[in-house]
Amino acid sequence: MQKLNQEKVLLEKSVRDYNELSQKVEDSLTLLEMAVEAEDEASFQEVRGELAFIRKRIGDLELKSLLNGEVDVNSSYISINSGAGGTEAQDWAAMLLRMYTRWAEQQGYNVEILSMNEGEEAGIKSATLLIEGPYAYGYLKAEAGVHRLVRISPYDSNARRHTSFASVYAWPEIDDNITIEIRDEDLKLDTYRSGGAGGQHVNKTDSAVRITHIPSGIIVACQSQRSQHANRDKAMKMLRAALYEKELERRQRELNAIAGERLANEWGSQIRSYVLHPYQLAKDHRTDFETGNPAAVLDGELNGFIEAWLKEKALQGKPAT
Repeated sequence: MQKLNQEKVLLEKSVRDYNELSQKVEDSLTLLEMAVEAEDEASFQEVRGELAFIRKRIGDLELKSLLNGEVDVNSSYISINSGAGGTEAQDWAAMLLRMYTRWAEQQGYNVEILSMNEGEEAGIKSATLLIEGPYAYGYLKAEAGVHRLVRISPYDSNARRHTSFASVYAWPEIDDNITIEIRDEDLKLDTYRSGGAGGQHVNKTDSAVRITHIPSGIIVACQSQRSQHANRDKAMKMLRAALYEKELERRQRELNAIAGERLANEWGSQIRSYVLHPYQLAKDHRTDFETGNPAAVLDGELNGFIEAWLKEKALQGKPAT
């Protein structure tokens, strides 16, 4: 019933969005006819503004129509891990953390940092976020892979150019009605003291939880809650989602093997470069979509990259997984 209610809400919103857009088009056409008859320049300018809004809304709805995967509508976990390179790479991972946080906020999503391992001098070694909202996973699955930064390092006294790498992985939050068998004997549970911000209680008790699923080697951790019990519940939910995603990947590999096809963008491949020096460029290597304003991208303007990736998958006739 809960799943049906969720589907009902989403369908009602889709119908409402379509009706609102149709009404906006009709109103604009009426205003345009009045502007022509009265030769009213101000009304012409108003129509131009409405047209820009309509084009954007059509683009948004077109993009959402590409999100037709089984779990595209779900919220998403996203993990960020710095590559080799010490402080420079850890700072880059922190920049990506900010980028995805800003993007999520711009979409109206809720962001919760579930775990974070800070760097010794600056930045982060790793972080896991839960981004809650409709279609969060459908969008964020486009971001999985290795991200490359080229810039003059602020940590190099000789102001030399450095290249840094960080990996990003996204997987969907799954509904409670999806059964994933997890045996207690397959789990290793560790507790530890949370680091970073969080208040005295969080920092002075062993409330953080790390769970290792021994058969798969999957490790999840949560330190965002005040109690060990709450962190364990969150971590178990993350583990269920990760195991579900792993099963989906296994099925996809079998389909690819049957089709005699190799995936071009497996986990670990470099998907995007962000160049801050000697020129300004952010480019996706899968779609060739690029922009000369990498600062805006790092401030959360990712939809152009996401849309290009989803459209390319649709043109290839492949599920965007």
